[in-house]
Amino acid sequence: MAKKPEALTTRVTQLEMTGPPKTSLAVPVNLQTAIIRAPEIPLHYYRYLYRQVGKRWSWFERLRMDDEELAGIIHNPKVSVTVLYVNGAPAGFFELSKVDEDTIELSYFGLFEHAMGLGIGKWFLLQALYAAWQDTPQRVTVTTNTLDHPRALQLYQMMGFSPVSTSEAIVQPMTDVELFKSLDR
Repeated sequence: MAKKPEALTTRVTQLEMTGPPKTSLAVPVNLQTAIIRAPEIPLHYYRYLYRQVGKRWSWFERLRMDDEELAGIIHNPKVSVTVLYVNGAPAGFFELSKVDEDTIELSYFGLFEHAMGLGIGKWFLLQALYAAWQDTPQRVTVTTNTLDHPRALQLYQMMGFSPVSTSEAIVQPMTDVELFKSLDR
């Protein structure tokens, strides 16, 4: 019988920005890119995106959800999922959630492994922030942790986010059985 993976301890940082980004970046050269909002994204495709981006960063929460629970979140009219394509293939996604009239949360953001190192990360984050500020909120929030990309916190701060709180959290990795079950959905 497979041993349950050891729990991971992480330091969580919540950040916010209170004004739109002041930066602009050109699309990286020699890449064909498309950013497409995916209303009513099929659950299997969302899980694929989530797993491809999150497998390196210990993203498990959404993979543990059944279809009804996941659909209740990502098909909510206050939530939008937008997919990045590079040279015709999926390369990342971001998810925005309207928390209230004043707050938009960048719930998830990331790139597939094959898109890292192409110089597209900052540009794609900026596109996510432009989308977040379209509704003119008072603030945009994001949460990261020490299991995330080593430069994630630095990148968010460079784009205009400021830390507002920190805490400790425990992340329980999926067992092989849980992972196979999630992939079978």
